[in-house]
Amino acid sequence: MMPEHTYLPTTEIDQFKQEGFLLKKNLFNKLEMDNIKKWVQEIEAYPEVIGKYWRYYEKSLIEEKNRLLSRIENFSPDHQEMNSLINKSKMVTIVSELLGEQAVLFKEKINFKMPGGNGFTPHQDMQAGWNTYANFYITVLLSIDESNVENGCLEVAPGYHNLGLIGEMWKPLTENEIKDMKFIPIATQPGDAIFFDCYIPHRSQPNFSNSPRRILYLTYNRLNEGNHREQYYTDKYKNYPPDIEREANKEYVFKV
Repeated sequence: MMPEHTYLPTTEIDQFKQEGFLLKKNLFNKLEMDNIKKWVQEIEAYPEVIGKYWRYYEKSLIEEKNRLLSRIENFSPDHQEMNSLINKSKMVTIVSELLGEQAVLFKEKINFKMPGGNGFTPHQDMQAGWNTYANFYITVLLSIDESNVENGCLEVAPGYHNLGLIGEMWKPLTENEIKDMKFIPIATQPGDAIFFDCYIPHRSQPNFSNSPRRILYLTYNRLNEGNHREQYYTDKYKNYPPDIEREANKEYVFKV
């Protein structure tokens, strides 16, 4: 059942369907973002422990000896305010309006992209095996910090979502598959949100600025296709557990 309050005019829903993404400027005001930034900082400060939220690290592109926090996943059960934001805020309502029915959380993560942090190769989210759980997803990008070309903002190829799955499962898009695509960088300020289709090709560049580019990523599917969050994290743990829970001398490769 759809929520009574409506955030999106029909023109924006049509735009999302046509282009595969929708930018909502100032979705959260400064007061709201002050709270959200505080929650992100609290989660960032969580110690690295076994059996809870998942912390992932990467080598710096600037100084290879430096170990950088790259992202934290599976944290909503451990933070009440963030859990409420993820599951009960206007973001869920907007996703539900774009889906045409009630949305449910599939996965959550914070990408930190510290100075020296790497970018992401061109891909479609559906290439990560999400079709195992549901047929369609919408991801919300909420900008915690300013995001721009210098620090590796999101880049999308509008319209190509209508082609469905372009690349192979578990592999980034190839140079040949993206040769005709025009990727558009979408700069954002804190409080801006981007809603994007699971089939839209997207990428980001490394962060060679002096500041982190923290972004909250929330992915939802239609509730009538089931709540798969717990199963998703159970399955992901088998192949790509958090750094602290990995076996020694075993190589773990991030694919998509």
